[in-house]
Amino acid sequence: MAFVLAWSMASVSMCFADEAVFDTETGYRIARYRTPTPESVPGGTRIMAADVAGLIKANAILIDVMPSEGGRANPKTGQWYLPKSHRNIAGSTWLADVGQGVLTSDQSKYFSDNLARLTQGDRSRAIIFYCKADCWMSWNAVRRAAALGYQNIYWLSEGTDGWTDWGGTLIDAKPEPFHPLPAASSDASAKH
Repeated sequence: MAFVLAWSMASVSMCFADEAVFDTETGYRIARYRTPTPESVPGGTRIMAADVAGLIKANAILIDVMPSEGGRANPKTGQWYLPKSHRNIAGSTWLADVGQGVLTSDQSKYFSDNLARLTQGDRSRAIIFYCKADCWMSWNAVRRAAALGYQNIYWLSEGTDGWTDWGGTLIDAKPEPFHPLPAASSDASAKH
């Protein structure tokens, strides 16, 4: 019995060791998104929950990048169907699924169009990205925004968990509507 258990554990370890967790071309995290994150992120500045209020007073934009967790957008209306509720920091815009390592053309457009709208085209406007603690989705989103030319990007690496631990409250949230591109111009393999 002990041999079988040891062999099973070794097999699981080997599976994780063989699994690519970063895209070799883009550097985005593509697997096991809920694991410890690094102390820094290329293109952004890591902040703590206590820093958020001051940045908001200075007109920073809060962007929640939690995945929809099985949700989907209605292709006609753009409204999301979500199998479970989600809560985020008041004043946030929820851009569901944009923290994934590989985005479709539709998702890339959803991300870039919403950033342009929220910043009113000002790439120097402060933006705070977050999801939950130990979530690589916000790390990916910071890198993706930097690649689009945004300059004042902050990463609330502890996300909503750190926010509530600090004493902050959360409110019910809905993702921004998602409007896919016409079928002829959609590309499911874009890596932005």
